Amino acid sequence: MLSRDPRNAAIRFIEKIGRSTVAGIEEMGSGGVMFFESIYWLIAGPRMKQPVRIGSIFVQMMEIGIRAIPIIGIMAATIGVMLAIQGIHTLKIFGAESRVVIGIAFSIVREFAPLITGILVAGRSGSALAARIGTMKINQEIDALQVMGINPIRFLVAPALLAMIVMVPALTIFSNFAGLLAGGVYVGASLDISLAAYIDETINILRVEDVMHGLTKSVLFAILIAIIGVVNGASVSGGAEGVGRVTTRSVVQAISAIVITDMLFAFIDTR
Repeated sequence: MLSRDPRNAAIRFIEKIGRSTVAGIEEMGSGGVMFFESIYWLIAGPRMKQPVRIGSIFVQMMEIGIRAIPIIGIMAATIGVMLAIQGIHTLKIFGAESRVVIGIAFSIVREFAPLITGILVAGRSGSALAARIGTMKINQEIDALQVMGINPIRFLVAPALLAMIVMVPALTIFSNFAGLLAGGVYVGASLDISLAAYIDETINILRVEDVMHGLTKSVLFAILIAIIGVVNGASVSGGAEGVGRVTTRSVVQAISAIVITDMLFAFIDTR
């Protein structure tokens, strides 16, 4: 029986890592090119008599934003109540239950509202975008656009990117209100604090910088979701099975990118 040469196995392993690294760098490069080309068409398109279609932007905004309001509201309210429950339980040790408002306000506005919104949009709309682009590529519809002289970036990517950049921060603001309100209702019921007093204390605690912290992150999340979805959809191969594969891959990559970006943003902001 022949034995495997461990040196060949090590070489194959290194080659695999190298190919994966190169492929990842190529995908990031493609994403960067798509992003800047989309911005170019959004700005220069009207001057060139090739504007990005307003109707397509509103269709994307409806799909990404308006139809996501119920699930965003439910999840944000759940997070707000959960933070209130855990905060009160923890602060009971120090007899400072009333200070739970500080933890709820900062946690929701700075971290949980943009994070949970980004994750939900990535799972809901980012996957749909990847599947749509992938299906169009399999059906050669993207090639047909190019044959007709229509730039696919202007026609497909720019509307989705702009809709994401507008609606994800808007959903984050809605998530802020839903989470803070639900947390306030639970705090009021548990600690016998009126909702008006809770709102006043929340307003006194939060600053504009705290709100902008969360909104800035939501813009970054929106860009990541759109670009990752498009890049994965454009790289599809293998028919329907390939579409399902890149859809799953886009969700995993988008959520991973959101969590890592959130960590880096928080680390840099607190230095």
